[in-house]
Amino acid sequence: MGRKGVEGKTGKTPDYRRAMYRNLVTDLLGYEKIITTEAKAKQVRGMAEKMITLGKEGGLHSRRQALSLIFDKKVTDKVFDELAQRYAGRPGGYTRITKLGPRVGDGAAMVQLELVK
Repeated sequence: MGRKGVEGKTGKTPDYRRAMYRNLVTDLLGYEKIITTEAKAKQVRGMAEKMITLGKEGGLHSRRQALSLIFDKKVTDKVFDELAQRYAGRPGGYTRITKLGPRVGDGAAMVQLELVK
């Protein structure tokens, strides 16, 4: 019924969706705070927490797994050097979603996704 290769509610192809989420994860880990829609934030949250967990594990295999998702090598270095130490004693829950209200143009629920301190 729909277009070929398009799945789910987003109306995006799986390749496009994966690239978009990779960009959001890279930006979240690099800037430590992003503003996006609630649906995207909920999807990105798990991916970002997985990257921090890989950073805590350390090791070459974990670094290569992180590089397969994170676009920027500098951000990957930050995850393994800085963020892994910051969250060493924390068993999970590295992110926080704060609701900001509806977007002016289309009314989409906007949130701020940030790393907890």
